[in-house]
Amino acid sequence: QVQLVESGGDLVQPGGSLRLSCAASGIIFSRYVMGWYRQAPGKHRELVAQITSGGTINYVDFVRGRFTISRDNAKNTVYLQMNSLKPEDTAVYYCDAESSAGPGEADYGVDYWGKGTLVTVSS
Repeated sequence: QVQLVESGGDLVQPGGSLRLSCAASGIIFSRYVMGWYRQAPGKHRELVAQITSGGTINYVDFVRGRFTISRDNAKNTVYLQMNSLKPEDTAVYYCDAESSAGPGEADYGVDYWGKGTLVTVSS
């Protein structure tokens, strides 16, 4: 059974920092692109950052320079270090595991989601 379990969400003041973690089980972690998404109240879910097994990283513009994504393939865990947090960063943050398998390979197109962790940035 595949599980992605996020942790680290909390209430933090503007300018503060948080580190989110996502522990994966039931998948071959190195075969998945790991990502963080977020969904603010009344808004669509949006990509925050992604990291491949080889360490290639993609950030969206609104977090570039403030957030850092990393992964530990030995621990099957992906992290999101969030600094200089702003009230507009308030959202539920979701972990995503997207298979990097190609067409015809096992797990092609497979995508798993965690249940999310709430980050609230407020004074």
